[in-house]
Amino acid sequence: MSKVKIAEVTPHPPLVSKPMLNFWQIFNMSFGFFGIQFGWDLQRANMGPIYEYLKASPDEIPLLFLAAPLTGLIVQPIIGYMSDRTWHPWWGRRRPCFFVGAVLSSICLFLMPNSGVLWMAAGLLWILDTAGNIAMEPFRAFVADKLTEKQRTRGFAMQSLMIGLGGSIASALPWLLSNWFGVSRDSVDGQIPDSVKFAFYIGGTIFFIAVMYTIFSTKEYPPEE
Repeated sequence: MSKVKIAEVTPHPPLVSKPMLNFWQIFNMSFGFFGIQFGWDLQRANMGPIYEYLKASPDEIPLLFLAAPLTGLIVQPIIGYMSDRTWHPWWGRRRPCFFVGAVLSSICLFLMPNSGVLWMAAGLLWILDTAGNIAMEPFRAFVADKLTEKQRTRGFAMQSLMIGLGGSIASALPWLLSNWFGVSRDSVDGQIPDSVKFAFYIGGTIFFIAVMYTIFSTKEYPPEE
């Protein structure tokens, strides 16, 4: 009677439990969202006036705003799929998207108030929304990656706090520059006012610095863990 040979099964190494993170660790991993939302709300509050300065007709403005959100519907699932399947020994899984999105968004924010023609502003808005989605979408998955189920509510609450702070300050920034710091808000020869220009320069800087702060202050867990 032949003997049945039982194949040896190599057990998987034990999974490492996610550690509980303290307040500042959750703050660090969420702070990049402050910069992302700063850029989002800055362009939302000021793109209408920028289009008007560039002689866009009232009928054109809704169409100029339409292309970018439609692009987000396509970009978000693609970036989510790609970031789930990305891993680099130093950059990790989500942080490559943070970096690429921050660089492209910051460049667009610096160029936007210097748009000389309507098509340039519309094209930069399209790239800005695309890049913003590249940075933003993996941030939502970052909470599930880093936090235990017990702490995920706290992580999303911290992200909501960053969203609220970034959006509120960005929306008011041109007004703050003109009323608190005396930056001109008058349009000279149809040009975009200095208060709007400096707001975009500040926004681009904050976007980049905030995301880079999260990149350098927060590490990701390797896939094998």
